[in-house]
Amino acid sequence: MTQNTASEPQKILLITGVSGAGKTTALKTLEDLGWETVDNFPIKLAGQLLKIPASGGENGPNIPLALGFDSRTRGFDAEALIRQIRKLQAQANLEIMTLFLDCAGVEIERRYAETRRRHPMAQDRPAMDGIAIDRAVMEPFRRWAEAVIDTSKLSAHDLQVVIRERFSSDTSLHSNITVSSFGFSRGVPHNADLVFDLRFLRNPHWDGNLRPLTGLDAAVADYVAADPKYDEAMHKIRDLLRFLLPLYDTQGKAYINIAFGCTGGRHRSVHVAETFGAWLREDGFALKVAHRDLTLRPIDALEEPANGADRLTSRQGSNIT
Repeated sequence: MTQNTASEPQKILLITGVSGAGKTTALKTLEDLGWETVDNFPIKLAGQLLKIPASGGENGPNIPLALGFDSRTRGFDAEALIRQIRKLQAQANLEIMTLFLDCAGVEIERRYAETRRRHPMAQDRPAMDGIAIDRAVMEPFRRWAEAVIDTSKLSAHDLQVVIRERFSSDTSLHSNITVSSFGFSRGVPHNADLVFDLRFLRNPHWDGNLRPLTGLDAAVADYVAADPKYDEAMHKIRDLLRFLLPLYDTQGKAYINIAFGCTGGRHRSVHVAETFGAWLREDGFALKVAHRDLTLRPIDALEEPANGADRLTSRQGSNIT
């Protein structure tokens, strides 16, 4: 019998640190990973918060919870809060860890100057004064925390990568992949991340028997796949996607649209999108396949190639007996 995940300890990450060190970035990254996050939360109210069932319900999975707080949080008292956390850690149904984000004073000063914001501890004084006060107030938590990340030399993107590496899990959300087909004659999809132009393949539209069909039909698929350039091009694209998709996943890209285009969006692109949908599923990727222009009627004027080569070849072929 499968063990009910609701019986497992509730994972809680307390995120704190000096102001300007990246707490908001860390919380947003965890939220993208599937964590439930609450910023500027009074830790003394954590007991009441944990009595509220997570979105999965009382019998659902324990969604990991991240609580952000710092010296600006209402009722902040470092020593008193540490005592409160110790009491919570004594509960067997809770797994609590504290992450402290630190940063050099000069870098914090630069960040505040760049955003043109006042330091919360020095509204009418130089930022360095507020930074010194904040660091002194937060020092007990820095000593207490199980994990410390110094963000002095990290960009927001670098911090996101570090958070993902440390706190992602098998249950974390991965990139949502869409493999789509479209016709260039009706414009490139606005949300396409990777666009592959298939107009180098011969066009089934100019075969009178294939024109009413689509890339979902075997006759069209065979026609497209018989192009001498087909196999090599498809395998090169497949190798590229096998390389890129895990990198996008690691970087936390939420949505990836791989768009294959032909002239009208009914034949070549449809067949290739279906083919890559099957191949990528074989490689372990979860995805959906969508065809933007599949149901639109074919229009000869839109399919006309620039040099007329495809149409001429089709006409010549139809005269062969």
